[in-house]
Amino acid sequence: MIEFKLPSLGADMDQGTLLEWKVSPGDTVKKGQVVAVVDTSKAAVDVEIWVDGVVRELLVHPGETVPTGAVLATLDGIGEAPSTPEPATRKTAPPAAKGVTAAHRISPAARKHAEERGVDIEHITGSGPDGGVTVEDVERAAKAASPTSTALATADGPRRPVTPAARKRACELNVDIETVAASGPGGAVLLEDVERAVAPPAPVKDRLGEMRRAIAAAMSRSKREIPHYYLAEMVPMKAALDWLAAVNAGKPVTERLLMAVVQLKAVALALKKFPEMNGFFRDNAFQPAAAAHLGVAISLRQGGLIAPAIHDVGDKPLEQLMRELTDLVRRARAGSLRSSEMSDPTLTVTNLGEQGVAAVYGVIYPPQVALVGFGRIVEQAWADKGALSVMPAVTASLAADHRVSDGHRGALLLAELRELLQQPEKL
Repeated sequence: MIEFKLPSLGADMDQGTLLEWKVSPGDTVKKGQVVAVVDTSKAAVDVEIWVDGVVRELLVHPGETVPTGAVLATLDGIGEAPSTPEPATRKTAPPAAKGVTAAHRISPAARKHAEERGVDIEHITGSGPDGGVTVEDVERAAKAASPTSTALATADGPRRPVTPAARKRACELNVDIETVAASGPGGAVLLEDVERAVAPPAPVKDRLGEMRRAIAAAMSRSKREIPHYYLAEMVPMKAALDWLAAVNAGKPVTERLLMAVVQLKAVALALKKFPEMNGFFRDNAFQPAAAAHLGVAISLRQGGLIAPAIHDVGDKPLEQLMRELTDLVRRARAGSLRSSEMSDPTLTVTNLGEQGVAAVYGVIYPPQVALVGFGRIVEQAWADKGALSVMPAVTASLAADHRVSDGHRGALLLAELRELLQQPEKL
């Protein structure tokens, strides 16, 4: 059996609220498939499964808030038996007690699932040990059942379809079933519809306030635990600007490259020579990353900041990076990100040039060990080989973890970044 747990989607996340399941018991899932949607303090995140398997049981219901690491569901591996096999010493099933059929051997989870799905469990054929009824059996029966099977005829015509569990609960709560909004197949009223009808309205979520508190907690932890050191380098940008203008001259506006992707690619290539800046500090040890998955700091329209990753930046052409950056910004601001984008960044890049600042000195986002920042490109006096000229330049900064690297290596990283930006055609 495989446990599917709520992943940590960043240092500023300690819990999440399940919004939706994208799968049901019995479904086959593939690694990388989105199986659930979880609400965090920053966004609704599509959570991906990290292994192939078959969904056995969903343990958390939509609307429940659970801590990171909580088991959301269980799966069986591909080819794995769907239930615990019989002990080898048992050759035959023990006889059932008098008057008890296989349908009566029901697991508590299956009985609960049957009540929620409005399925008559006494008439389900079991496939579990000794013919017992499992959650999967209940789900199959629910899918096979006609959505109108619970509609009862009246003198005025057929009544709306209502599951037995929903009708029973409505009677207990003194709710007029005809006024309940239905969400089941074929317009059937489900148990959760009745519960929702009597539940008090949920308070409006103060997402911005939650986000600010989450950011503050993560940054406080960073300054508490990480011995930061900071470096900066003035990088001439004339070669990069001239090259970018020439490349964009032949492109439609929607396909033009931004300097941001040129800088991202340069950072990723520099990290290949300085792998100690690219990875995580966990369990009192540095864990280098195999590739540069760069977190991109994105300001949200409603306020706040989020830094999802673009994967394998060093191996992608600039045109592809531009498309992925555009898509990432759009989805981040729409609150539609994937869990791998939130949990995988190996180093964060923050670019505040568009905000008009000359330089930015960021705080490392744990468990990462470095952050690279870019300010705005400004024209300034530049001395080169005894000659004075006006040069467009940008301040590139580095915040790094002294537990993993030192200033000498950090300085070499910024020097490498500077040299890469002088040869943009090679990026």
